[in-house]
Amino acid sequence: MTMHSETESIPALNTPRAAAVAGILFSLLLMASMLLIRTSIPADPLAAVTDIVHHAKRLSLALNLLPFAGICFLWFVGVLRDRLGKQEDRFFATVFFGSALLFLAMIFVTGSVAGGIIRMLGSDARDLIASGTYSLGRIGIYQAMHFYAVKMAGVFMISTSTIALRTRIVPRWMAFLGYASALTLLVTIESVSWILLVFPLWVLLLSVYILIDNLRRQEISAAS
Repeated sequence: MTMHSETESIPALNTPRAAAVAGILFSLLLMASMLLIRTSIPADPLAAVTDIVHHAKRLSLALNLLPFAGICFLWFVGVLRDRLGKQEDRFFATVFFGSALLFLAMIFVTGSVAGGIIRMLGSDARDLIASGTYSLGRIGIYQAMHFYAVKMAGVFMISTSTIALRTRIVPRWMAFLGYASALTLLVTIESVSWILLVFPLWVLLLSVYILIDNLRRQEISAAS
C-alpha cells in the first residue's frame, strides 16, 4: 500500500513549452552546415580536390555542427509526438519515427566519412587520391546524402503532413506545403543542389508555429 501511494504521488513528466525551440535550432544548424559545405566545395563529386584542402577548417566546422543538429532534431520529433498525444496512429507513427531515425543515420554516416577524408587529405593527400579512396569516398557521400538522406527527409515530411491533416496539430496549409516540398525533394534533387534547404526550412516553419501556439496556450491557461 505504501509503495502504491508513493507511485501515485510521483508527478508525470511534462514536455517543456519551449521545447519547439529544438526544431528551430536544428534548422539553423543544418542550414549553416549545408551553406558552409556548399560554398567551400563544388557539388560535383568528381571535381578536383584543391578546394577541399583549402577549406579544410571551414568544412570541419560544418561537420562539427551536424551532431548538434541531430540532437535538436530528436527533440523536435519528441515535440511532435507529444503534440499528437493519444491521437498518434501506430502505422504513421512507425513511418514517421523510422524515417526520422534513418535520416539522422544517413546524415551522421556522411559526416563521419567526410570528416575522415578531410583528415586523411591533411596528412597524405597524394596516396589517398592515387589509391582512388578519395573518389570513392566523395561519390559515396554524394549518394548517401542525395539519394538516401533526402529520400528519408521526404518520407518524414509526407508522414508528418498526413498525421497533421488527420489530427490538425498544425494548420492544413502547412501540411499541404509539406506534401509539395517532399515531392520537390524527391523529384528535383539531382538538378537543383540548393533544394536540400527545403527540408530544414519546412521544419523551421513548423517549429515556429508550434512554439507560438504553445506560448499562446500557456498565456491562456495562466490567465484562467
